[in-house]
Amino acid sequence: MKIILDDIICKENFFPFTLTRSTADIRIGILTIREKWEMLSGKKVYTLSENKKIENENTRLIPANIIPSRKWFKAWELNKIFTDLNQIKIEYPWHIFQNNDQAIRDDYDLITRKRIPIVIGTKKISTTNKVIGKNIFIEEGAKVEHSFLNASSGPIYIGKNAEVMEGCMIRGPFAMCEGSVLKMGAKVYGATTLGPYCIGAGEIKNSILFGYSNKSHDGYLGDSVIGEWCNLGAGTSNSNIKNTAGNIKIWNGHKKEQISAGIKCGLLMGDYSRSAINTSFNTGSVVGVACNVFSDGFPPTFIESFSWGNKKYELEKALEHIDNWKKLKGHILSEEEIKILSGIHQNKIK
Repeated sequence: MKIILDDIICKENFFPFTLTRSTADIRIGILTIREKWEMLSGKKVYTLSENKKIENENTRLIPANIIPSRKWFKAWELNKIFTDLNQIKIEYPWHIFQNNDQAIRDDYDLITRKRIPIVIGTKKISTTNKVIGKNIFIEEGAKVEHSFLNASSGPIYIGKNAEVMEGCMIRGPFAMCEGSVLKMGAKVYGATTLGPYCIGAGEIKNSILFGYSNKSHDGYLGDSVIGEWCNLGAGTSNSNIKNTAGNIKIWNGHKKEQISAGIKCGLLMGDYSRSAINTSFNTGSVVGVACNVFSDGFPPTFIESFSWGNKKYELEKALEHIDNWKKLKGHILSEEEIKILSGIHQNKIK
């Protein structure tokens, strides 16, 4: 059976993250949606944007915004009714952080099932740490020293070759993916995910960094989603609740209307965007792709892709600067990325 994820039907509602990726490649929990399906099925999973037609009756088309768990997948394979199995379905970007708690738990179960969790005194975790709870899994090559790990409220997953520096305080559910770093004295509340090769510091709560992004300094990041290859300058913080504690509404360009995001929503930042030091983002701020955010006061709550302050970011300059940032982590800007970014800059990709 071939599984194809329909990443087209819901793509427009996940601005700015689906400007540069398929819906199936959104990270929620520990894994991306595509990675979850591939681990559960044991085979390569495709998207409708990659396969424009359904080939035969052995192909199953699934909405890409359904987040599968192990129990849900078993029921789905048997064509059972599974509405009571805590199925997650995301429709808007803020649903990513709103459902990250359950997604981390489900991925932790999927990844660590039948594997031995950490035991104090083994090679996997040093006795220099203070540990509460048993649902803590540390992959090979990870370093964790002189930190507090509290898994009483949810599991903690530390990926391969990740590093938790001294003095960090972590409360689950929490996930660090391969090669990510949590800097000294960081305070992390669940449900938070640091994607591959991210850097976290300061105070982070209920937020997801997709991959290769940096929040390397003090400042608050809460109820937020940060794309790939982003950088938050020192002291950058966001508000996640109005002073009135009222409902937060976010503009949906596809539906041409304001959509309610609930009473808590921080920063939604697209790939390759950066903020200057001491940037303060208002509640429910949305930043497009490839922006350099700086201003005399609060930035606008909506910032168009390729913004340089309040001006248009020249494409060649933007590509040069993105490539500089990628080189800091041993990567270069690919031809495919250049093609996608050029399309966004020319408003051909929306």
